[in-house]
Amino acid sequence: MDKIVEKAIKNLKRNNMSGYYAGNPAELHVIIGRFLKEGDTIGCGDSVTLEQTGIFDLVREGAYIFYDKHRPGLSSQEKRNIYLKNFTADVFLTGANAVTAGGEIFNIDGNGSRVAPMLYGPKKVIIVVGTNKLTGTVEEAIQRSRQIAAPLDAERLGKETPCTKLGKCIDCRHPQRICNDFVLIARQFEPDRINVVFLEGTYGY
Repeated sequence: MDKIVEKAIKNLKRNNMSGYYAGNPAELHVIIGRFLKEGDTIGCGDSVTLEQTGIFDLVREGAYIFYDKHRPGLSSQEKRNIYLKNFTADVFLTGANAVTAGGEIFNIDGNGSRVAPMLYGPKKVIIVVGTNKLTGTVEEAIQRSRQIAAPLDAERLGKETPCTKLGKCIDCRHPQRICNDFVLIARQFEPDRINVVFLEGTYGY
């Protein structure tokens, strides 16, 4: 485990959050499994990392009630209903755009459906991040999120924003812009509600 990961885990604890380390996806599955109980309601946010590591499949195949927003054929209203259910979930699974060595979590969101349950509602929030998303400062976290994560995510979503063509953010006003909510989680009132699992390697954006 790198020293920056150790530092981030230590500072997350100071900020009333918990940090864990997984050396590979198999270890990640073990850690995630410890948080889940049979019959739990589980919500999720969009996360390439969770898709890449098989966490969504782990939940789908388990004895849980999964509010699966990725089911094909869902209408806009059905997705909205799932977003609202996420606030009452026992566990909310998601990724993050960046985590700082100071134990802060930074995200950029399009409509807030991912960051809102991170802030309030679910009993437990589990955030999985590749060690590629660790930054030294909040400023670096914002820079990483805007200039690396957001353009790649916009491209994944098939947006026609300038960043998908330029490969960088120019703070556009395009109607399909996904950089709308900039959220920094610096600390929590409730200890250990938010749990960050650092996964060794490059995952997600």
